[in-house]
Amino acid sequence: MESMSRPLVRLLGQGVRWASSLRGGGSAFPGLVMEKLHPAFVAEELAKLPHGVVVISGTNGKTTTTKMAVQLLRSQGLRVFTNRTGSNFVRGVAASLLAEMNAFGRLDADVAVLELDEAHAVHFVKQVKPRYALLLNVMRDQLDRFGEIDTTRRMLSQVAKATTGTVVLNREDPRIASLADDVAADATVEWFGLSDALRPMFPSDDDMRDVLRQTENVELDSAQPSVARPAADVVLNAVKANSVDLDVHGQEHTATIDLYGVYNQYNAAAALALALQVLGDSADVASLVDELSRVTPAFGRGETVTVEGKPLQLLLVKNPAGFRLSLASASADDYATMIAINDAYADGRDVSWLWDVDFDSLRAGGVDIVSGVRAWDMALRLDYDLVEVGSVETGLESALKQFIAGAGDRPMRIFCTYTAMLSLRKILGGMTHVDTI
Repeated sequence: MESMSRPLVRLLGQGVRWASSLRGGGSAFPGLVMEKLHPAFVAEELAKLPHGVVVISGTNGKTTTTKMAVQLLRSQGLRVFTNRTGSNFVRGVAASLLAEMNAFGRLDADVAVLELDEAHAVHFVKQVKPRYALLLNVMRDQLDRFGEIDTTRRMLSQVAKATTGTVVLNREDPRIASLADDVAADATVEWFGLSDALRPMFPSDDDMRDVLRQTENVELDSAQPSVARPAADVVLNAVKANSVDLDVHGQEHTATIDLYGVYNQYNAAAALALALQVLGDSADVASLVDELSRVTPAFGRGETVTVEGKPLQLLLVKNPAGFRLSLASASADDYATMIAINDAYADGRDVSWLWDVDFDSLRAGGVDIVSGVRAWDMALRLDYDLVEVGSVETGLESALKQFIAGAGDRPMRIFCTYTAMLSLRKILGGMTHVDTI
């Protein structure tokens, strides 16, 4: 760094980023170059933003909620920088910055909205103090990476402590709600949540454990009183076919949510609560609620492509709660169904979580094909729930081709882990139009 000026280092990084894009990959590599040559690059550039930095983290829903929050803020006139590829290391954010800057090193943005997974967020906030944070939930996910669930909570605690302005918390998740005690004295806490009627639809991890214990005939103390919850800026009151009723600062609103999965309706409440904090008094609530109807799925999160004239939906699954909610949202028997389970680092090596998912809803229609590195594990799990499996094919490409050929006139859906989803999108890109990430 002594021998090169910062503008030259930045230009070198942009050059590396351009060369990497020509080769069709390596989205974080230019950021690694900047990390080595100019470690303070990300912190210096983000410090220039007038509305500061927003960090969104938690186990489930980060990508879709980030996409929603970005769209809501842009609809109100803010210029938003985001790490849209989902690369959430510090170096991934650096690479995204290089991609968005012009040749003079200027970033055309008012605010940064960044999706960060729990472990990477800890490192990020050591360099960049967010002005806002949205913390969604803590579920049992990738225990081989993060350890026990309370370890994940401690990671998110570091984000809460580092936030200088407002931390928006999910009042229905006890581990997230407890983070209010960790927020800095000069920062504020705001909330989003559910009506009492909807709480059973969106179980916390503790609720999930209770359900499992009940199925194992472990007696629970049903007389235990419910804990009082703080008032929330945004409350999801009711869920309908493709719309929701929201209580926003005490006023009722109905919003159209044209996204697959009831969990995305909860994500919408979280994104709206965050947008209200960033926008402050300038927020146009009615306009924000209306904008929710124009949000499209994030890649692999209910994304639909057309193959041979038929819709094929990609549904990311990575832990028991997410898979359960995805199955609950799915039509029981009119779809051709494929499940693809990998166990790469990004998926989580431990797939024992599959045994915490109830697959009874697939029993009527069965599963046409199971694929991925852990296809046989998935097939065994389905067998225990008496779900018929048409075939098992570990190779994703051959499985996908068999699946499409055998679907007939039925619409198609694939439940898949993260790396399986990326591979399937690439294969589908050779068959039909697939939006770039």
